[in-house]
Amino acid sequence: MKRLLTFLLLTILAHAAGAAATFSEVRAAYQSSDTLVLDRNGELLQRIRTDKSVRRGRWTALAEVSPALRTALVLSEDKRFYEHSGVDWQAVSAAAWANLWNSKTRGASTITMQLAGLLDDDLKRGSSGRSVLQKMGQTVSAQMLESGWRKDQILEAYLNLVPFRGELVGIDAMSQTLFGKAPHGMDLREAAVAVALVRAPNANALQVAQRSCRILKLLQASTTQIDCDSLGLFAQAALQHRDFAASEGIAPHLAQQLVRPQTGTSITTTLSFPLQRFAVETLQQHLRELQARHVEDGAVVVLDNASGDVLAWVGSSGDLSGAAEVDGVTALRQPGSTLKPFLYAQAIAERRITAASLLDDSGTQIQTSGGLYIPQNYDRHFKGWVSARTALGASLNVPAVRTLVMVSPDAFHKQLIGLGLPLKETGDYYGYSLALGSAEVSLLNLTNAYRALCNGGRFSPVRTQRSGVATAPAPAQALDARAAFIVGDVLSDTNARARTFGTDSILATRFWSAVKTGTSKDMRDNWAVGYSQRYTVGVWVGNASGAPMWDVSGTTGAAPIWAAVMGYLHKNLPSRAPRPPAGVVQARVNFAAANARPVAFNEGDTFSEAPRQEWFIDGTQQTAFTLRDTASGVASAATSTASARITAPANGTIIALDPDIPPNRQRLSFVAQGPAARWAMDGKEFAKGPQAQWLPWPGRHVVALQNAKGETLDQIRIEVRGAGVVAHRQR
Repeated sequence: MKRLLTFLLLTILAHAAGAAATFSEVRAAYQSSDTLVLDRNGELLQRIRTDKSVRRGRWTALAEVSPALRTALVLSEDKRFYEHSGVDWQAVSAAAWANLWNSKTRGASTITMQLAGLLDDDLKRGSSGRSVLQKMGQTVSAQMLESGWRKDQILEAYLNLVPFRGELVGIDAMSQTLFGKAPHGMDLREAAVAVALVRAPNANALQVAQRSCRILKLLQASTTQIDCDSLGLFAQAALQHRDFAASEGIAPHLAQQLVRPQTGTSITTTLSFPLQRFAVETLQQHLRELQARHVEDGAVVVLDNASGDVLAWVGSSGDLSGAAEVDGVTALRQPGSTLKPFLYAQAIAERRITAASLLDDSGTQIQTSGGLYIPQNYDRHFKGWVSARTALGASLNVPAVRTLVMVSPDAFHKQLIGLGLPLKETGDYYGYSLALGSAEVSLLNLTNAYRALCNGGRFSPVRTQRSGVATAPAPAQALDARAAFIVGDVLSDTNARARTFGTDSILATRFWSAVKTGTSKDMRDNWAVGYSQRYTVGVWVGNASGAPMWDVSGTTGAAPIWAAVMGYLHKNLPSRAPRPPAGVVQARVNFAAANARPVAFNEGDTFSEAPRQEWFIDGTQQTAFTLRDTASGVASAATSTASARITAPANGTIIALDPDIPPNRQRLSFVAQGPAARWAMDGKEFAKGPQAQWLPWPGRHVVALQNAKGETLDQIRIEVRGAGVVAHRQR
């Protein structure tokens, strides 16, 4: 007998172990079935259900629960809750007496005892009720809880842990699902139905209605007549509600990005709730205006230039879209002319052109391995000879392709990779169409590349979550800072855009900003990406299906959204032009045709660009730019610059040696433009003058054009493949 009593005591104490946890520990261990995605200041952006096994809402403080519900619960389940110390011995006696006479009673289980059962799996009620040992353990646990917890803590924990119906656990999930409101807004009828479910979570609608009526009478103390029929209909309607939306908020796409690898009660992002809401509303409003032009999708992203924080992430137009689940921020689309600033920056950095160099905007045919490539301008008209500033600002296609011929698709491809644009194919795969945005990029990566342009060519990844890390990784210098500054100056120049966009386009802001638009083939994608002193904003407009839009240009599609978001950001914040970096100089330039002879370029017009102050990389500046009397073509696409440059062969040329041809017949010719200079192969001088010849040698080589001081004016990389001279001599 003694051993039996010892065993019973140990069993009871083991069952009571759950009561040893403190209120703070229980609350900290609570996990909602939803993950809450918060903005940088803790405001709720999105709620996503991540636990499919149960439906739990957020932990609700007792002060946030309707007083009607708190009162109804105590009156129905434990009317002496505030008087007993865990066990209602008066109710125990009444229950025992009732059991003796086989009569029904409420039962002796207090709210504290029920909470003990919820905290300890071993004490949970089975299909046939609780065993004697469970009841004894529940009694001990309840008394332990009362000795360590306050009454309000017990009631709060109970309301958050008690099952209500089906998968619904806790007051928040029940209130949101059945009544569509937060717990603090529940009225008397709703409180009566909720408490009725505590006693019998899976009862049918009639039983719930009958019990709700009795509880409502307790609440109103018979002061008014209770319409139980009406309450029954209300209860029946409430019980038909199965769930509230699995995802709800204004940042669903970013939430999905963050929730996939992790689940938890909350995730704090870098987003700004007011900005996110404004961007969502602006996108939807503008797309409603474009619906007649077969446009239904769009996306917006806003970055902080200094930190790389994503401040807004709008992945779709929501209800306006037929594919709202597609994230337009990360989807790969053709960027059109938005890649041109990086191309011109690379050409300027390599000293192939300056912002004042003259480029020929006329019809051309470029021979490629796949046939002739014939680029066209957006308006199907050519402007003739224009400066690089005008060519970029007015977004002319042919000069961009001519510039890419100088840079080479492979070199430009490497430049884009360095700016965080992970292109799927090689530069040779895209060919010269890469200048016009034939590769696919995401809005997020493209916008961050423009952020690098704003930051003096320094690239760093974006951030979407707040972290405790005080310093971010050091940015990488992906683009020449001097070239980045000059291109930014062009993109902010209203006059440079005038040939295509006019001087009063939507792109002109009241504060300093630099922006570029782009439209892909057949008007399938429309872009506007640009930056101010503090922010970079990217906008894409199109159709997720890839269907073309109808007559939507750069200034009617994405640009108005870009301008609205930028205006919101700078409503009370100034934006000033960046300071020129070291190695950049400004000089006055003049333009003229050779021998003052007018040059026709389009329907009787003549070449003319007004004198202006222009920015140059130090050493490339000159005061006069004059057209040469040469046929337009790839080799003469860019005319005079201050320093010499290599015009042939192109950078990245691969030479294949033929062992059957004598070496002297396979010499490679180099041609330069500009002042007489010296030629160096892999650092060793081998010729002088504007032309040179070299006996090819297998391997990869760097060919440099140098001045008398040994300073490099231009350089290219070539590769020679084959048996070589030695192998030929041994035959």
